[in-house]
Amino acid sequence: MQLPTQKAQQGFTLIELMIVAAIIGILAEVAIPAYQTYAQKAKFTEVVLAAAGVKAAVAVCAQTIGGATPLAAAACDADVGVLAAVSQANAGGGYVSGVTFAANLITTTAGSASFPSAETYTLTGAFADGKINWVTGGTCKAAGYC
Repeated sequence: MQLPTQKAQQGFTLIELMIVAAIIGILAEVAIPAYQTYAQKAKFTEVVLAAAGVKAAVAVCAQTIGGATPLAAAACDADVGVLAAVSQANAGGGYVSGVTFAANLITTTAGSASFPSAETYTLTGAFADGKINWVTGGTCKAAGYC
């Protein structure tokens, strides 16, 4: 007498596949927006870094002049090192639309299709105790990029 053999289960049931698909859908719903924000922040770092050279040139100018007034505004606006740093920052291209320095304010503007709102990154400096204290600002804060 021969006993009937049971065939082993093969594959997944429909319910198991639906559960996996739901889990993947939930993860994608959370991960994709987070990734897009992360990618925008990464692109915006180029805009922030464009201000670094100008920031250093202004610091040198203020130290040289001994800026008792806000960053010795009139002198640093025309300082050769500051003007060269601004010119070099504007030649960078990429995600940077423009960099300006006036009085104690460095403004870097984002450009390209990645930033249609032309978000800005600003650094406002105040000379005190032999150093410059920088305060960041701009529309990038509201957008969450800086």
